[in-house]
Amino acid sequence: MNRRLIPLLAALLVVLSAGSLLAGSVWLSPAAVAAALADPSPGIARLLILEVRLPRLVLALLVGGILGLSGAVLQGLLRNPLAEPGLLGASSGASLGAVIALYYGFSNAVALAVPVFGLLGALAAVGIALALARRGGTLSLVLAGVAVSTVASAGISLALNLAPNPYAAYEIMTWLMGSLADRSWDHVALAGPFIVIGAGLLLLTARALDALALGERQAESLGVDVRRTRLLALAGTALGVGAATAVTGAIGFVGLIAPHLVRPLLGHRPGAALVPSALTGAAIVLAADLATRLLPGATELRLGVLVSAVGAPFFLWLVLHVRRSGA
Repeated sequence: MNRRLIPLLAALLVVLSAGSLLAGSVWLSPAAVAAALADPSPGIARLLILEVRLPRLVLALLVGGILGLSGAVLQGLLRNPLAEPGLLGASSGASLGAVIALYYGFSNAVALAVPVFGLLGALAAVGIALALARRGGTLSLVLAGVAVSTVASAGISLALNLAPNPYAAYEIMTWLMGSLADRSWDHVALAGPFIVIGAGLLLLTARALDALALGERQAESLGVDVRRTRLLALAGTALGVGAATAVTGAIGFVGLIAPHLVRPLLGHRPGAALVPSALTGAAIVLAADLATRLLPGATELRLGVLVSAVGAPFFLWLVLHVRRSGA
């Protein structure tokens, strides 16, 4: 199953990607998509695919991939099955940065102010968490991340409470619910490089994570630089997840769910789960985004809301499963 898992996940992504190009308020046939891509002359179908659906598809793959990958790395690094990217403050920091851009009106002056501020907020949040836990171990890092996330969440609540008008509060809440709608190639160009660099840093931790499964002291005795591994994981999470959250808003549970779906098929090896977790995360986000377009309703359901509605029961099951396993 180990050798077949990645090809199977890749095939699933191809199917979901095809569905993402076809589905929407205006359905397109496979022949129409092929003709639009082959014909360079401007047309409604070509414009719809290249400027609306294709950027949305690319962002879904990038965002889901980095969320799944970072979740697998953090669960291996912290040796905690409940760890996920938001644990270190990257998601909350990005959300706070974006809210600041919306609250003070920077988004009205500069088109990409929200994602830029979100990225800066994520880097600042993880940097503060790392500074607070610089001389501590894994527990200190977790506590520092929780503290930073709490402060960032308080800042978001304060901005909502002090919003100058209902429209500003609505704009903030809409962004916080997470979505891939109305995203363009500008968003891909802004987030893509940071997500790719972050993913590269996270993949460098694969061998060290297998050794860390034995414990930090045992890993160090095998020649693993635990501090370097921790820095790679934090930097990769800050860059990748920060950029993803900055352009899509908060999308939870993907980083928690994806590693648990593939780990039992890989012999519970943390390092071996990284690439399958990334592919699974991409499939989850792409499938959820496709579902938001297919579910009936007057308005399109927000991606973050749908993922949370599915992820919350899974999280509850996971907590109960962990409790039974430890009993």
